[in-house]
Amino acid sequence: MPRPLGELEDAVMTRVWQWNRPVTVREVLEDLQQERSIAYTTVMTVMDNLHQKGWVRREAEGRAYRYTAVSTRAAYSAALMNEAWSTSDNPAAALVAFFGMMSAEQREALRDAVRIVQHDDESPAETQAPEGDSAGRPQEPGR
Repeated sequence: MPRPLGELEDAVMTRVWQWNRPVTVREVLEDLQQERSIAYTTVMTVMDNLHQKGWVRREAEGRAYRYTAVSTRAAYSAALMNEAWSTSDNPAAALVAFFGMMSAEQREALRDAVRIVQHDDESPAETQAPEGDSAGRPQEPGR
């Protein structure tokens, strides 16, 4: 289970996830500087830490690195939700409380997600009628 990202780690990863391409420290720095005063070395350290923690991979490009996300923001969020849910002493009550906090739009997104997972869980064998006689009884071998 991933530990929640710190505030600056999240700000950096947000850009890496949004841009969805290899990025340099300089690119992240310039974007972050639109919101806050921050040093190049600070961003470089955060990105190195994210690499050490396994959030990004990096490839050398000249004297710098290009960083790429290892997983998606959705996968990160799902892992955090799963960890929070699984540590509850009453998972059903935790889910009910969580659903109660959701907006109507979020509940609709949840319904859509459940439909997708249920569809993906259906194997072709489950969706086809079993072989058998006209009453649906299985036929004996050799008949």
